[in-house]
Amino acid sequence: MAHIYNSAVAASAISAAWELGALDELKSRGALDIAAFATGHRLDLSATTGLFRALAAVDIVERADNKVTPAGNFDEAYRTRSFFHWLSRGSAELFRRMPELLPERNRTGDYYQRDSAAIAVACREISSFCYDPWFDQALDGLGFEPGVVADLGCGSGERVLQVLRRHPRARGVGIDIAAPSLEVAADAADRAGFAERVSFVQADVRTMTARPEFARVELLTCFMMGHDFWPRPRCVDTLRRLRELFPGTRRFLLGDATRTVGVADRDLPVFTLGFEVAHDLMGTFIPRAEDWESVFTEGGWRVRRKYAIDIAVGEVIYELEQL
Repeated sequence: MAHIYNSAVAASAISAAWELGALDELKSRGALDIAAFATGHRLDLSATTGLFRALAAVDIVERADNKVTPAGNFDEAYRTRSFFHWLSRGSAELFRRMPELLPERNRTGDYYQRDSAAIAVACREISSFCYDPWFDQALDGLGFEPGVVADLGCGSGERVLQVLRRHPRARGVGIDIAAPSLEVAADAADRAGFAERVSFVQADVRTMTARPEFARVELLTCFMMGHDFWPRPRCVDTLRRLRELFPGTRRFLLGDATRTVGVADRDLPVFTLGFEVAHDLMGTFIPRAEDWESVFTEGGWRVRRKYAIDIAVGEVIYELEQL
């Protein structure tokens, strides 16, 4: 039980160490002095020492007085750091209020809160290794140069910026329901020098109305939010509405997680349990791959290609075209 308890503390410490730059410093330099790190980042020394104690308790670092070096679990913690940021920073309030979220009488309206900006930052990195290599393959195989791309649930904006980097004449539209995420996206676009080539729209993808710029979209993308379309009748309706909202779409790249099938609870890999339980708490249905494949034709889309990834949460990318 001590290991379980200490791991819960360490989960928050991983997220904090990433956000504060400690993980990157250890990765690049191989060692870190706690006092010097605290001074350089204007951190409280006692609290900073506590952070590294939490990491040492689960063999992520070794601590000898003020000196910290990577330990046996460091490389994997570094690789999966964004999962912990999603959990401990972005979804902390959701899990903290778990007892209140289970009673059916409480599960109405906007009954939960998450930090959408932190989730956008975490998902930007999660996407970089769970989706991006396959997304690049899909872009290579389009067979045309998209003039306008729209990204549904754009989060940090990285997806639409990726397309603009590859296609210098393209313009982009990012759409997200969360204002804090759009602030992150607009700042990223400005820093990348793309502010004049991309616009951002605050809207709920499931209920938004047509806009003039939507009619020019040739490439539609949607990553890590398609499960919000469900349950099934609403998903079919949303897919049909997307055809109407974006009538010029030549390709629709839909990438999302799928529900775990046939894996024992104790054998689940990192992130899967947190992702699925979080969405159960939010009342969000996570479809299986076969669930997705049962709605496309009814929704007015044809699958041209499927990229089965399955790194953490059954990731898959569908390349769709209108029927």
